[in-house]
Amino acid sequence: MLRRLHKDQPASFAFTPANQKWAEAQITKYPEGRQQSAIIPLLWRAQEQEGWLTRPAIEHVAEMLGMAYIRALEVATFYFMFQLQPVGSVAHIQICGTTSCMICGAEDLIAVCKEKIAPTPHTLSADGKFSWEEVECLGACTNAPMAQIGKDYFEDLTAEGFAQMLDDMAAGKVPVPGPQNGRFAAEPRGGLTALKEFDSGHTKYNASAQLATDIGDSIKRIDGTEVPLLTPWLKGANKATAPAETPAEAPKPAPVAEAAEPEIEEAQPELLTAAREGGADDLKKIKGVGPKLEETLNELGFYHFDQIAKWTEAEIAWVDNRLKFKGRITRDGWIEQATKLAAGEETEFSKRVDDGDVY
Repeated sequence: MLRRLHKDQPASFAFTPANQKWAEAQITKYPEGRQQSAIIPLLWRAQEQEGWLTRPAIEHVAEMLGMAYIRALEVATFYFMFQLQPVGSVAHIQICGTTSCMICGAEDLIAVCKEKIAPTPHTLSADGKFSWEEVECLGACTNAPMAQIGKDYFEDLTAEGFAQMLDDMAAGKVPVPGPQNGRFAAEPRGGLTALKEFDSGHTKYNASAQLATDIGDSIKRIDGTEVPLLTPWLKGANKATAPAETPAEAPKPAPVAEAAEPEIEEAQPELLTAAREGGADDLKKIKGVGPKLEETLNELGFYHFDQIAKWTEAEIAWVDNRLKFKGRITRDGWIEQATKLAAGEETEFSKRVDDGDVY
């Protein structure tokens, strides 16, 4: 299936302050030089905030991770979980249409969507509040038919109950997720036949539905204020959510400190106030340098391949400390590439740029 960006795009995108903090924390999960591994969670957060994934959002995330735009776009268009067109301001409905749900009435739910939302999937309702699509198995076959709305599953649906649910959401009400026929979870409809002593933990709903109800974010856009920012991999990052003090334990032997790697002293490279006669080189021919990074290098005073080719280790450290992520110069082999390009040679990457395969 061909997936394209929507023709109408907003002018810009920015994470909310809380989501920006969350995104920056996610990046720290990954080793130095591997920040691009955070592409999926950051794109997903952008979608949770806006409802769908816009081009400015994709480019914003790419810039945060130091990626070429096309690389982020490849991820966004590959995974069907990313919505590339506007969705309903209240909710986007995903009806499971695979075997169990189809047998149990999914087609009736789709008929309700066509009647109350729009005749075709991925189309906004007249009031802009809803959109819908049919999806493959969502894994709740015992509770068929079901739909995913926002972040939660709504199971054991009937056409009448589902239609009423849409009306309630349009009126500003938030339905309780989980089974809609009185079941606690996925036990037989006639009641438990085994494990009859099962104790739900004195919660009204099953764990997933109870948490969604407690937080109150079932169909809400995620702005980052729903849960505390948890970054257990960063020492001292969770002081605000740290548990109450426990009785003191016997002191443990102090760990042997690891020898810190010596820091390389910086040295400022040759800088230019403008490109030489004949114009600047296309620094995007260096693998790892995209349009935004080229602009940053120009602002620092680098316009030509031969400037980069001459960087010493100390000069690399100077430049590194002025880029968003350290290590990329060495990791992507900028010096080797720039040396070839400055000598009039081509690299495999520069050939792709000249052929128009890299944007």
